Amino acid sequence: MTVMADKVHQGQDQTRRRGFLKWLSVSAFAVLAGCSTVVPRGAEPVRTDAPAPPPVTAGLPEDQKHHRIALLVPLSGKNAGIGQSLANATTMALLDTRAENIRMTSYDTAKGVTVAAQNAIRDGNKLIIGPLLSDNVVTTANIARPAGVPILSFSNDSGVAGNNVYILGHIPAQSISRVVDYAKSKGMTRFAGLVPNGVYGQRASSTLLRKVKDVGGTVVSIQTFNRDSKSIEAATKKLTQNGDFEAVLLADNGDMAIKAAPYIRKNASGTAKILGTDLWNTSSNLAGAPAMRGAWFASVSDSLYKQYADKYRARYGKAPFRLSSLGYDSVLLTVKVARNWKVGSPFPINQLTDKGGFIGLDGVFRFKADGVSERALEVQEIRNGSFAVIDPAPKGF
Repeated sequence: MTVMADKVHQGQDQTRRRGFLKWLSVSAFAVLAGCSTVVPRGAEPVRTDAPAPPPVTAGLPEDQKHHRIALLVPLSGKNAGIGQSLANATTMALLDTRAENIRMTSYDTAKGVTVAAQNAIRDGNKLIIGPLLSDNVVTTANIARPAGVPILSFSNDSGVAGNNVYILGHIPAQSISRVVDYAKSKGMTRFAGLVPNGVYGQRASSTLLRKVKDVGGTVVSIQTFNRDSKSIEAATKKLTQNGDFEAVLLADNGDMAIKAAPYIRKNASGTAKILGTDLWNTSSNLAGAPAMRGAWFASVSDSLYKQYADKYRARYGKAPFRLSSLGYDSVLLTVKVARNWKVGSPFPINQLTDKGGFIGLDGVFRFKADGVSERALEVQEIRNGSFAVIDPAPKGF
């Protein structure tokens, strides 16, 4: 009897997961139906002189029929552009899903994250979406946690996740692991790394060493650099001091990759495959850089994002920031949970850790027990003026 009961429960769990995946997938596709224009990977420049917009409230007037959700993003200051793009994305998602049982209020973290978080709790919000920066997540969590209010953050710093904090951001370590796996599948076993000084570079180095060991390869050299040409050139000259390599991880953003790639070709290897991280997905200049042609990187899928960005541009008159898809997906997730969430009760956080995962604009993802999002990533190749998917993302976990 126990075995049969377990099988019944497993079947029910799988059905619920498929239903959840289907619901989010249908929502995303229905919202974007009819959109086909491809938009550039870049984003509108951040304006630092723009006045702070007033708090934005989406949804119906507050009453006992509505869930209170707080959005904590920078709406003024140097990051106002990306904060407003995230806010616009959440508004789009609320309108597109006709979420009449949700009232979302934006709080400007640029005017003080402590005040923003305190106001969000004081106003009775049961869920916080945001903030953007990892330091702000820590501050917000210290205020929200005693009140029992969970956080869906846009940060990609896994160090701030856990204890009711869930991060939606794309984790660099996952993209490094994915592209190393793909390189190994193509017969590459000797790897090198070129990483920037600092915490990001340290984490990239650790991930590269661990992953290459796991796949049975060898890391022959890892060199660090400051973000200037002299330092990059010196680092590339040291890459081959322990022998040749077949692939080199260039763990930095697209602009720095464009700067460093010619030095790799000149000083280290003319044939080694250059590998990158998901940071490259936000660069609009990579496709036109000759030294980057043939390079591989792993990232979330752009297929739905391109359609969303076209609709965003039509509504707001400019391109969204690439990160804004996290805002849209956070609302898709919340709307789904809200269907079985009693108004006034705590947010049902246990629903976030469904092992089957969810589908949003950025593809399939799920939250692990530690609050870190795990994503299904594709591998792209940079070609002459374009990007090509050479290994599609899995459709599920």
